[in-house]
Amino acid sequence: MGKKRIITTGNKAESSGDQKAEVKASSKAAKKHLLKGTINILSSYNNTIVTIGDSQGNVFAWSSAGSLGFRGTKKSTPYAATLIAKDATEKAKRFGLLEANVVIKGIGPGREAAIRGVASTGINIMSICDNTPVPHNGVRPKKPRRV
Repeated sequence: MGKKRIITTGNKAESSGDQKAEVKASSKAAKKHLLKGTINILSSYNNTIVTIGDSQGNVFAWSSAGSLGFRGTKKSTPYAATLIAKDATEKAKRFGLLEANVVIKGIGPGREAAIRGVASTGINIMSICDNTPVPHNGVRPKKPRRV
Protein backbone atom coordinates (compact mmCIF):
# COMPACT_ATOMS: atom_id res chain seq x y z
CA MET A 1 0.00 0.00 0.00
CA GLY A 2 2.86 2.37 0.57
CA LYS A 3 3.67 5.02 3.10
CA LYS A 4 1.14 7.52 4.30
CA ARG A 5 2.03 11.12 3.55
CA ILE A 6 1.35 13.87 6.02
CA ILE A 7 0.59 17.19 4.34
CA THR A 8 0.98 20.27 6.48
CA THR A 9 0.02 23.77 5.44
CA GLY A 10 2.29 26.72 6.21
CA ASN A 11 5.53 24.74 6.33
CA LYS A 12 8.25 27.40 6.29
CA ALA A 13 11.09 24.96 5.63
CA GLU A 14 9.80 24.20 2.12
CA SER A 15 9.33 27.84 1.17
CA SER A 16 12.87 28.80 2.22
CA GLY A 17 14.22 25.90 0.14
CA ASP A 18 12.42 27.24 -2.93
CA GLN A 19 14.01 30.66 -2.45
CA LYS A 20 17.47 29.10 -2.24
CA ALA A 21 16.84 27.22 -5.48
CA GLU A 22 15.85 30.48 -7.21
CA VAL A 23 19.02 32.19 -6.00
CA LYS A 24 21.17 29.34 -7.30
CA ALA A 25 19.49 29.42 -10.71
CA SER A 26 19.97 33.17 -11.06
CA SER A 27 23.64 32.94 -10.06
CA LYS A 28 24.25 30.39 -12.83
CA ALA A 29 22.70 32.73 -15.39
CA ALA A 30 24.83 35.58 -14.08
CA LYS A 31 28.04 33.60 -14.70
CA LYS A 32 27.29 33.35 -18.43
CA HIS A 33 27.68 37.09 -19.03
CA LEU A 34 29.78 38.15 -22.00
CA LEU A 35 30.22 41.35 -23.97
CA LYS A 36 32.05 40.22 -27.13
CA GLY A 37 31.25 37.29 -29.36
CA THR A 38 31.41 35.78 -32.83
CA ILE A 39 28.40 35.42 -35.11
CA ASN A 40 28.78 32.61 -37.67
CA ILE A 41 26.36 32.67 -40.60
CA LEU A 42 26.18 29.55 -42.79
CA SER A 43 24.14 30.29 -45.88
CA SER A 44 23.54 27.46 -48.34
CA TYR A 45 21.11 27.10 -51.20
CA ASN A 46 18.74 25.12 -48.95
CA ASN A 47 19.04 26.67 -45.48
CA THR A 48 20.55 29.43 -43.35
CA ILE A 49 22.01 28.79 -39.89
CA VAL A 50 23.19 31.49 -37.46
CA THR A 51 25.41 30.48 -34.54
CA ILE A 52 26.68 32.86 -31.85
CA GLY A 53 29.64 31.93 -29.67
CA ASP A 54 32.13 33.51 -27.31
CA SER A 55 35.82 34.20 -28.03
CA GLN A 56 36.82 30.59 -27.19
CA GLY A 57 34.27 29.20 -29.68
CA ASN A 58 31.69 27.95 -27.17
CA VAL A 59 28.20 28.27 -28.66
CA PHE A 60 25.56 29.90 -26.46
CA ALA A 61 22.86 30.87 -28.99
CA TRP A 62 21.83 29.57 -32.40
CA SER A 63 18.91 29.59 -34.78
CA SER A 64 17.98 28.10 -38.12
CA ALA A 65 15.12 28.33 -40.59
CA GLY A 66 13.67 24.99 -39.53
CA SER A 67 13.62 25.96 -35.86
CA LEU A 68 11.50 29.01 -36.72
CA GLY A 69 8.97 26.93 -38.61
CA PHE A 70 10.04 27.45 -42.23
CA ARG A 71 9.74 24.35 -44.41
CA GLY A 72 10.93 23.41 -47.88
CA THR A 73 12.01 26.14 -50.27
CA LYS A 74 11.02 28.92 -47.85
CA LYS A 75 14.01 28.05 -45.64
CA SER A 76 16.47 29.56 -48.11
CA THR A 77 14.73 32.93 -48.60
CA PRO A 78 16.24 36.26 -47.52
CA TYR A 79 13.17 36.94 -45.34
CA ALA A 80 13.83 33.75 -43.38
CA ALA A 81 17.49 34.77 -43.00
CA THR A 82 16.58 38.12 -41.42
CA LEU A 83 14.23 36.43 -38.94
CA ILE A 84 16.87 33.81 -38.10
CA ALA A 85 19.51 36.47 -37.43
CA LYS A 86 17.11 38.52 -35.29
CA ASP A 87 16.09 35.45 -33.29
CA ALA A 88 19.67 34.34 -32.61
CA THR A 89 20.86 37.83 -31.61
CA GLU A 90 17.89 38.33 -29.28
CA LYS A 91 18.83 35.06 -27.56
CA ALA A 92 22.42 36.30 -27.30
CA LYS A 93 21.36 39.67 -25.89
CA ARG A 94 20.00 37.85 -22.84
CA PHE A 95 23.61 36.94 -22.07
CA GLY A 96 24.71 40.57 -22.43
CA LEU A 97 26.23 40.50 -25.93
CA LEU A 98 27.04 44.03 -27.12
CA GLU A 99 29.56 43.67 -29.95
CA ALA A 100 30.48 40.85 -32.29
CA ASN A 101 32.57 39.80 -35.26
CA VAL A 102 30.55 38.35 -38.15
CA VAL A 103 31.88 35.38 -40.14
CA ILE A 104 29.96 34.38 -43.28
CA LYS A 105 30.30 31.02 -44.97
CA GLY A 106 28.55 29.82 -48.12
CA ILE A 107 26.83 31.33 -51.12
CA GLY A 108 23.11 31.35 -50.48
CA PRO A 109 20.39 33.94 -50.95
CA GLY A 110 20.38 34.79 -47.22
CA ARG A 111 23.92 36.17 -46.90
CA GLU A 112 23.31 39.92 -46.90
CA ALA A 113 19.86 39.58 -45.38
CA ALA A 114 21.29 37.84 -42.32
CA ILE A 115 23.84 40.63 -41.80
CA ARG A 116 21.05 43.22 -42.04
CA GLY A 117 19.08 41.23 -39.47
CA VAL A 118 22.02 41.23 -37.04
CA ALA A 119 22.60 44.96 -37.52
CA SER A 120 18.91 45.78 -36.95
CA THR A 121 18.97 44.31 -33.43
CA GLY A 122 21.47 46.89 -32.20
CA ILE A 123 24.53 44.68 -31.77
CA ASN A 124 27.71 46.54 -32.67
CA ILE A 125 29.38 44.75 -35.62
CA MET A 126 33.17 45.03 -35.32
CA SER A 127 34.15 43.20 -38.53
CA ILE A 128 32.67 41.10 -41.33
CA CYS A 129 34.78 38.21 -42.63
CA ASP A 130 33.94 36.00 -45.62
CA ASN A 131 35.06 32.44 -44.88
CA THR A 132 33.53 30.73 -47.92
CA PRO A 133 35.57 27.69 -49.01
CA VAL A 134 37.09 28.12 -52.48
CA PRO A 135 38.45 25.09 -54.36
CA HIS A 136 42.07 25.26 -55.53
CA ASN A 137 41.56 23.50 -58.86
CA GLY A 138 39.57 20.64 -57.32
CA VAL A 139 39.71 17.03 -58.51
CA ARG A 140 41.27 15.76 -61.71
CA PRO A 141 38.88 15.92 -64.73
CA LYS A 142 37.70 12.78 -66.50
CA LYS A 143 39.78 11.56 -69.42
CA PRO A 144 38.40 12.40 -72.88
CA ARG A 145 36.01 9.86 -74.36
CA ARG A 146 37.26 7.92 -77.40
CA VAL A 147 34.59 6.89 -79.86
